[in-house]
Amino acid sequence: MSFTLKGIMQAPVTPMQEDFSFDGDGFAKMVDFHVRHGAPAIAWPHHKAESLNMTIAERKLGAEIAVKTVAKRVPVSIFVGTLSEEDSLDLARHAQKAGADMILTISPYCRRPSTEETMNSILRIASHTDLPVLTYNSPWRNGEGVEFTADMVRRLIEKLPNYIGMKDAGFHSPKFMEISRVALSMRPGFAIIIGVEHLLPAYPLGACGSFSSSGAIAPRLCNRFFAALEARDWATARECQLTIARLWRMFKEQYPSSLKGAMIMMGRPVGPTRSPLPTATRERIEFLRTQLEELGILQTEPQGW
Repeated sequence: MSFTLKGIMQAPVTPMQEDFSFDGDGFAKMVDFHVRHGAPAIAWPHHKAESLNMTIAERKLGAEIAVKTVAKRVPVSIFVGTLSEEDSLDLARHAQKAGADMILTISPYCRRPSTEETMNSILRIASHTDLPVLTYNSPWRNGEGVEFTADMVRRLIEKLPNYIGMKDAGFHSPKFMEISRVALSMRPGFAIIIGVEHLLPAYPLGACGSFSSSGAIAPRLCNRFFAALEARDWATARECQLTIARLWRMFKEQYPSSLKGAMIMMGRPVGPTRSPLPTATRERIEFLRTQLEELGILQTEPQGW
């Protein structure tokens, strides 16, 4: 593997035209914006990117645009989670053909698969590509009890030479610590990436970075935050973490339309949110404006693309 995953990585939203069609030109602008403003990796299309509301053809086109736009400046991860495992296999093969650096896969949707079912699904997808593979631990999205354990991670590392890391969107501290202990002892370069905006408490326990929503709004804050973590400047890191956590609470309500609404406030038009997800109302956008002004983000972060 010719890259290292570290820092506050960006998982862009998906820009839409007013008729709800995929805005490829806008997406290219967004990806380039993230790279120019310090994103150490690009990961798309996560749930905030409306991945489950997009067609397979749109997801393939977006993957191609992301790889072409990044142009090897930073690593590119393509999320292959779908309702159909056959579509996931198709997306994994396409990601490799398009030139992506890795894929991200998740446990089966809309049910509570057993550990063995989750294992078998990941093994099948990972064996259909030569790319490095990340897994996505998201117990709140897939139902109580559907989550990765240290034993599952151990077994996957034993079976998959291309299993390089995990996105953890649960951060249950005791379970996280055990996964970190097992994974890093077996594969020292294993990348544990926080999928929610709680990097400060996870960093000393082995997390290498996060997939952030806040970077779409405040890349300078994210860069300052990770620099403080690396410097062990805990006072600055805590200050940044508290601000980022407040942003996350704002975005989580009416997610991801609130995130898109805040981007509009920053002069980065990304269009509506595709149904059945709601588009941010004018009232919601005005509320977001007041919050961003109060946090000083409108005044200190880059405007436009």
